[in-house]
Amino acid sequence: MNKPFISLCPEITRDHAFTLMDWLEDEDVTRYLSDSRHVSRFIEQMVGRVQLPILTHLFNQGGRFFMACDQHDVPVGFVRLIKTGPDCEMVLVIGDRANWGRHLGTSALREGMKLAFFDMRAERVIAKIHAENTRSLKTFQRCGFQLQSETPALKTFAATREFCLPLLREDPATDPATIYITEIDRIRLRSLIAREQGPADLAHEVERAIVVAPQQVARDVVTMNSRARLRLDDEDMEVTLVYPHDADGSAGKLSVCSPIGTAILGYREGDVIDWRVPERTCRVHIGKLLYQPEAAGHFHL
Repeated sequence: MNKPFISLCPEITRDHAFTLMDWLEDEDVTRYLSDSRHVSRFIEQMVGRVQLPILTHLFNQGGRFFMACDQHDVPVGFVRLIKTGPDCEMVLVIGDRANWGRHLGTSALREGMKLAFFDMRAERVIAKIHAENTRSLKTFQRCGFQLQSETPALKTFAATREFCLPLLREDPATDPATIYITEIDRIRLRSLIAREQGPADLAHEVERAIVVAPQQVARDVVTMNSRARLRLDDEDMEVTLVYPHDADGSAGKLSVCSPIGTAILGYREGDVIDWRVPERTCRVHIGKLLYQPEAAGHFHL
């Protein structure tokens, strides 16, 4: 798969902290970061003072901090989200210069928007960008951000939830695969998400999917209550995609709210997906679809 891939890792380790310190010593990376010296000193002091392998709670003070990782779980940048009322300010940096120009910033921005809109329930995402930072300006504009105000040194952009949801469904720069859900599944999944505040990834997948009538969905699409053979990295398994109340690991019944359950929803036989699960990114290959309710005429499931 050649399309750019980014996942946002919420767990920040000591190794991540050292990587951040290296990035913040690069003048090309910090040129447009107004508080880079303060952040660098903070990280250095924190690493020296706190002898813990996981530093997530320290990085999440005043906001939420994520390492942006590629499909091999190698950090390439970071995203910080700061929620204030209905707005969420985003700071995004691709710290590994070797990855500049590969649209990884766009991929990281999309992942940050998913979290801001679907998990943090923001109405707007705000970005304050240095006026000469043309790379960042283009990235945010490409994802639907509009100029709100400017000074000679700083431009403030914003994107609303309502305006951006259609853009999150399709973005030529990241070329997301098309997925399909039935009208019935969408109604039930939206209700589930609203009732239980389901994961941001599931909410995003439901909103970006192409909706079709149950009688018209292709027979090789993974719909709710479908059973399929999967290969998860090097492990083969059979799973049935179910709603959370029906989940049963011992019977191979996989909740749609689980990372792999969300990953396979709406994809087809033969599709391969890179997806973030706890602590790593895995590759999911959808093999044979063994059962699909709609293909069997079981439209009540």
